Amino acid sequence: MPANHVHFNGSVNLSDAESVMREIAARVPSGLRRIPDGETGDRGGWIFFQLQKFLQLPWLVPDRPMGEADGEYEQLPRLRLAEGVDPAQVTWPDIGYAEAYLESYRVFARLRADGVIPAGVRFQVEYPTPLASIGGYIVPEQQQVLLDSYARAMFADLDRLLAAIPPGEVAVQWDVAVEFGVLEEAFAPGGAHAFDAIIAALTRCVDQVPAGIPVGLHLCYGDYGHEHFMQPASLALQVRVVNAVAAAAARPVSFVSFTVPQYQREESYFAPLAGLTAGAGTELNFALVPYHPAEQAAGTTGEQVRLIDAALAASPGGQRDWGICTECGMGRVDRDDVPALLDLHREIITAP
Repeated sequence: MPANHVHFNGSVNLSDAESVMREIAARVPSGLRRIPDGETGDRGGWIFFQLQKFLQLPWLVPDRPMGEADGEYEQLPRLRLAEGVDPAQVTWPDIGYAEAYLESYRVFARLRADGVIPAGVRFQVEYPTPLASIGGYIVPEQQQVLLDSYARAMFADLDRLLAAIPPGEVAVQWDVAVEFGVLEEAFAPGGAHAFDAIIAALTRCVDQVPAGIPVGLHLCYGDYGHEHFMQPASLALQVRVVNAVAAAAARPVSFVSFTVPQYQREESYFAPLAGLTAGAGTELNFALVPYHPAEQAAGTTGEQVRLIDAALAASPGGQRDWGICTECGMGRVDRDDVPALLDLHREIITAP
């Protein structure tokens, strides 16, 4: 069966939250379940938003020169504890997400009241996992001693946000990218022995969201410098992660988005979906919206749809509805290309 709804992974390269919400609502009038604020302004570079916060802390100092990022994952800025600082005594400042999202929620509520955003569409917020910023910016030997306190600060920020928005109006997405870098050993040894720890951490993130609020996982292989840190060989690891978190969490995983490179049309890539054990209540979304549609071979989207349906039909949950998205967000897309990408979402879900 064809895709019947859209999912947005968060970032959209437009000027502000109101522009993002108006463009999405106008160009994707059906199949819209959640709407993000586009992570505009200071949040436009994903975890670079947290680097700005980290650089204000007197107890963190650069481990290497803080030059301009050159598009290589290995060259992200790195910080370490200043000499003499006891990691057990550090405190994190306001990490900033709740304040930014509450400002955007006011825009969302006004546009919904004006009929721009359809009734029933939720306001979607996105958080990087705690490991993302710590793993991205703290030297490896000090990551574990800082991870738990930073996670507590992030969860407190999320709690403040969710306390201020009616639970029937909001959804939370956790961005899972650095974890795949570890599991795929893209940056350093990790692999199988790290799996259990990563699943426990992701389960903690899911369970942090109250049961009445949808929570999702964006499974990502990165978009830094407009490149994945590696091309996934298949959906096997993504399916394994979803299965494990869904089994371990005290509450359901409400939605998931899977990475699908735009050239990918091999049966072997999609076949692991036959092993998906997450229940029918977990909404599935696949990255079938190509960033560069002119470079995609004719017929690729149709073949991807066929392969997804065939693999899901063989899964324990059987065939089910599913949706589409881009591989990552649209924060690094040229601004002039955003409207056409939004139109492409609509075209794919309305195709015969």
